Amino acid sequence: MLPQHQASQTVQVFFATLSGVWAYRKGGYLNKELITIMGLSILIGSLMGGYGSHFFSEDIINLVYGILVIIAAVMMFIPKTGTEDNQSDHIRPPKILTSIMTFVIGLASGIVGAGGAFLLFPLMLVVLKIPTKITIATSLAVTFISSIGTTVTKLVIGQVPFMPALVIVAASLIASPIGVLIGKKMNANILQGILIFVILITTVKIWFDILH
Repeated sequence: MLPQHQASQTVQVFFATLSGVWAYRKGGYLNKELITIMGLSILIGSLMGGYGSHFFSEDIINLVYGILVIIAAVMMFIPKTGTEDNQSDHIRPPKILTSIMTFVIGLASGIVGAGGAFLLFPLMLVVLKIPTKITIATSLAVTFISSIGTTVTKLVIGQVPFMPALVIVAASLIASPIGVLIGKKMNANILQGILIFVILITTVKIWFDILH
């Protein structure tokens, strides 16, 4: 069964991303076409992965999570090309490729409890060449859609400890809008550096837990 802290993470992701998307609703950072294409694909994948996680052991789930963070860390070090134009309406992603890759991310995210959704960052930055701030805002919306399916499945199969989840949700609703406000004012290169740092720290922590 999925560990309780990972199930709580699923609920936390749901409310943190909801709060973040609401804070990003103005300013043109949310790309509606990307949200539609990626959202549908990741929702289907996360529903399938969330249900399937019930049949995996904790060790297998942790291993999947560990592999995901390594992939994300490696991709973040690939040189990024393209401009940092923050007008999201100008972006036209390759629909089929975007759908397939996002479905796979959703499947993995459902298995590990929405934590795999951080793979959206390197996918959008490196593969789709989306500007950094649009990537952050749009990926929040896509992750929110993904977490709907994952959260519902975790609640249905009884994996969410409600009291710890409530504490995490309250903290997320407060912290997320503050983070969005800071991110809007921050330089794109600094934001990319922060993303790389966070993914690297996550990679080290996850593999430390797996190996010990």
